[in-house]
Amino acid sequence: MYFGGVMKRIFYVIIPIVAFALVLSNALFGEILFDSFYQQDIDKYSIYVHLQQDWKHSGNILFDVTNVWSNTKTDFSKPSDTSLFSSYNSNQLQYQHGKSFVELKHDFSNCDSSWKPISYRYIIDSIRGKIDLVQGIRLNDDPYVSVFPNSLNFNYGAEKQAEYAKQGYVQFIPICTSSETTSYEYSISLNDDNIGFDVYFVPSEDEIANYLENDSFGFYPQEGCHAQNYHSFSGVCQNVGKDSGLLIVLPDDLRLALTKVRISIHEKL
Repeated sequence: MYFGGVMKRIFYVIIPIVAFALVLSNALFGEILFDSFYQQDIDKYSIYVHLQQDWKHSGNILFDVTNVWSNTKTDFSKPSDTSLFSSYNSNQLQYQHGKSFVELKHDFSNCDSSWKPISYRYIIDSIRGKIDLVQGIRLNDDPYVSVFPNSLNFNYGAEKQAEYAKQGYVQFIPICTSSETTSYEYSISLNDDNIGFDVYFVPSEDEIANYLENDSFGFYPQEGCHAQNYHSFSGVCQNVGKDSGLLIVLPDDLRLALTKVRISIHEKL
């Protein structure tokens, strides 16, 4: 604990020093700093969901998504960083299990646009990743591909989770790829230690309707492609189709004012 505290203080001192050095270096080596050496595209967005009064607990969910993928149409000689620009999709009133919710997507492009970090931003984000590693939030320090520890929910068992999930909120997170089939590693974590989530790699968004309306739905059955009742989980799912994505189920027992779900998905090189 003492070592971790010392390391955190060191990082907090280093960040402003690095920031000052970058400002100074920009005047001398601007062209280099605005280049990029991160060799995959990044699609970073958020989804805000407000559960209405007809849910067991009215509340809010924030899905914070980072998707790193290999875009064959990207021209790496022209680095870009459009993450500073914000756009919102319109509010949409929707229903699941006969219960209403409002969904708002922020900077969601559905793989039509993405960005890669210019060098100085990459350095700053790398330092933040190292801080998360020291604090035990993550198992790696890659600034854009997070790996969270596998942590089961022991507050209740599989039977109770299945009961909660059956009436829970379902969200689809699409992958991005330039190939017909690909492999993805993914990592998910919740800010609420009192509940667990279920996650399935599914062939397409159509499986949401099958999950909600039918007794069965399609998902990739191989190991690493699904998990049930976890606080946080990391896996790898191989040979998935281009329309695939994550189907995430949160139980209808959300007690926090804001339930935050961090999602990192990464197309394997």
